Amino acid sequence: MFRSGALSFSQAMSEGWVNFVSGTEERGDVLCGERVIEAEALSKVRVLDDWKRYVLFAIAIAASLFHLYTAYFGLLSAMYQRSIHWMFMGALLFLRYPVSDKRPRNSIDLWDWILACLLVAGCVNILLNWKAMAAREGAALPSDIWMGIVMILLVLEGTRRSMGWPLPIMAVIAIVYALFGPYFPGILGHGGFPVDELAPFLYLRTDGIFGVPMGVSATFIFLFVLFGSFLNISGAGQFFIDLAVALTGKSQGGAGKAAVVASALMGTVSGSSCANAVTTGSFTIPLMKQSGYSSEFSGAIVAAASTGGQVMPPVMGAAAFIMAQFLGVAYWDIVVAAAIPATLYFISIVAMVHFRAGKKRMPRLSAEELPKVRMVLKEGWQLLLPIVVLVAFLALGYSAVKAVFWSILLLVVISWFGKEEHRMTPQRIVKALIEGGTGAVEVAAACACSGIVIGVISITGIGLLFSSLVLSLSGGVLPFALFLTMVGSIILGMGVPTTAQYIITSTLAAPALSRLGVPMLSAHLFCLYFGVLADVTPPVALATYAASGISKSNPLKTGFMALVTAIAGFLVPFMFVYNPYLLLKGDVLHILVGCITALIGIIGLSAAIQGYLLDDLNIVERVLLLSVPLLLIHPSLMSNLVGMCIIGGIFSVQFLRIRSASWKFPRDCEEKEGT
Repeated sequence: MFRSGALSFSQAMSEGWVNFVSGTEERGDVLCGERVIEAEALSKVRVLDDWKRYVLFAIAIAASLFHLYTAYFGLLSAMYQRSIHWMFMGALLFLRYPVSDKRPRNSIDLWDWILACLLVAGCVNILLNWKAMAAREGAALPSDIWMGIVMILLVLEGTRRSMGWPLPIMAVIAIVYALFGPYFPGILGHGGFPVDELAPFLYLRTDGIFGVPMGVSATFIFLFVLFGSFLNISGAGQFFIDLAVALTGKSQGGAGKAAVVASALMGTVSGSSCANAVTTGSFTIPLMKQSGYSSEFSGAIVAAASTGGQVMPPVMGAAAFIMAQFLGVAYWDIVVAAAIPATLYFISIVAMVHFRAGKKRMPRLSAEELPKVRMVLKEGWQLLLPIVVLVAFLALGYSAVKAVFWSILLLVVISWFGKEEHRMTPQRIVKALIEGGTGAVEVAAACACSGIVIGVISITGIGLLFSSLVLSLSGGVLPFALFLTMVGSIILGMGVPTTAQYIITSTLAAPALSRLGVPMLSAHLFCLYFGVLADVTPPVALATYAASGISKSNPLKTGFMALVTAIAGFLVPFMFVYNPYLLLKGDVLHILVGCITALIGIIGLSAAIQGYLLDDLNIVERVLLLSVPLLLIHPSLMSNLVGMCIIGGIFSVQFLRIRSASWKFPRDCEEKEGT
């Protein structure tokens, strides 16, 4: 299948499902440079081949150039920056997404032109009249009320088209709650807010549609999506997969480990679990199946690893930017704090793959089947430099906007020092600008719709009510409160993209944990983890469905296997709540001890789940290993010693058992030869 060392995996991938690695579909009937956000994206967007196609190109390029301009020369004031951003994104949304799948995809309906024009008019109204609106100090005119109603309806409809029903339904429930507050029973009741007060609040203030989520989308998220599009067009996605296979292919379960490493690398720039799954899974899943893994396990590994990409610094599914704004801390602080938990999560999945391969006695890939690390780096080393520079700029204290701007510029320049296929020619730059403009549409829609929910939470005070409810049900006991928050975050995160998951769950649940003494950073990361894990939690497990489509496996079986594979993700948040050293808070010694004990617990859990450590585990060994991570959650000396003694003892017993068998086997052979 592969030529030794020199072969990139593009040939093998072309035989697979769809070539998602480059982020584009090269067929002539597909929008050039279109970013694939979800597995079903090609069936959702319009495919235009006449002058209307170039209208979309022009809007996408204009959006990308506007954000690059403000990144270099300085951001505009909040409402101007956000309204221009939403004007571009909203227009693209209604022109790209039809009202339903039954509508023709090769033309734009008249009403979609009208809706796009209405949305542009609503944004232009802010641009032209914002100073007058601010001077009125919130006193709304009838035109403000009507424009507010129209904008709310456009946001709901646009989000439904691009992302489905879950998030719009949540926003509609929030609006109903705000309007009919007096009719809700008990502590849920409130005075209510009429339409003429609610609509301008959500439209003309930085608490609603144009709130913090939209602000982050208009500044950080768009630029990072654009950065990802430049990486995709330059061939970085393929390079990541080649590098992952070259690094891990020779080890036990190498094909599965390559899938995990590739998902981790792609997750550093990807903003979607589904996009990550189809991008890496289109190659790694067939490779895993060829190596002997079942279809269900192959899909489960890719789904779990792709979901983990949403908590992998530096991008973290765009949630890191919003978290920094919510907490009022530097973006780099979020990246640093999230590094160890994300690493533990991926180590757990690698361990699952390793122990599974050992239990199944799978053969290792030969050196002839794998590319050489030196050759892969020689052909694509320049694609790593922009990411390294990005992290370096952030570590040195530069703003994320400036850091990503210079990283994009460096990528364009440095691409000319490598192979011709990686060079960012003018044509490829235009493709990247188009892909970046269209790729940010869904995130912008999610931020706008989430802004409605946050606005209602702010104006009604239901956030405090939710916190009081969690405290009341838990009786003020932290483990119970964490469990309730976990369940609530998973439910609220089902079917909702990463950015919206975090916004909603952290707004409602994080204050409750904070009131129980959990640091705000730990509380927000806790909510993010469990909101993200909804993507592998049946029945709504979007990343699992995307992966199972490639692996041709049963979606439900794959979903439950992905849930088990990602089980460490359900423990890591509890670990860093009780052990803040995992967030790199404290002295070096405590951080080192905390990381080692957490790592031991994660490996013990993975071994127990797969039933294999150095050899097959018996029932007693599995039960004991299952207890290890629970003992190591709380950083007490006694529990740590007990946990480490358990895993150390089982390791020693298995080591001696294997060694004894290796001594006995040659003697048995000699006796047979003698007879």
